[in-house]
Amino acid sequence: MSKTSLKPSTFLSPVPVVMVSSGTMDKSNIMTIAWAGVINSEPPMLSVSIRKERLSHEIISESGKFVVNLVSEDLVKCTDFCGVKSGRDVDKFEQLKLTKEAAPITGVPAIGESPVWLECEVRRIEQLGSHDMFIAEIVGVHINDVILDEKGAADLEKAHLVTYSHGEYWGLGKYHGFFGYSIAGEEALKRRFRK
Repeated sequence: MSKTSLKPSTFLSPVPVVMVSSGTMDKSNIMTIAWAGVINSEPPMLSVSIRKERLSHEIISESGKFVVNLVSEDLVKCTDFCGVKSGRDVDKFEQLKLTKEAAPITGVPAIGESPVWLECEVRRIEQLGSHDMFIAEIVGVHINDVILDEKGAADLEKAHLVTYSHGEYWGLGKYHGFFGYSIAGEEALKRRFRK
């Protein structure tokens, strides 16, 4: 197929969209980030990239901790609001009537309505240019009981998670397979394919 060349850009898509909460139970902030991703398995680590002028950059740089709140479809409007409004001007928890809960390990305020929280502690900060990348260890994962299956495993289909693609929010679509399905035996395929 023919291709058209474009100038170098952040064209990678889709990407997860998350709400990152930071601060204390008294003074907190939420920001929306689409530049987040897993970067290591042992120990479990992720990164978030934040512009230097953002309030969350200041808070996380000082505290060294934050919570990544996964976004479900019913949180999309709140997610967008947290991406366009500054915490310097508005208390986002209060304005959006989001439930503020202290994450059990770090004490960082987390969003009660989020289906999954990842508590993070910063291990280092890389200055990249327009953004700084916060490299953090995931020190706790907390998941709503309603999205656990009968065996206690996470069924993220029940979470109705959202992704971000070039300025638009999208719900995750049709199930297409599991890791290794291309080489799995027939019985494994029968057990794993849901639809």
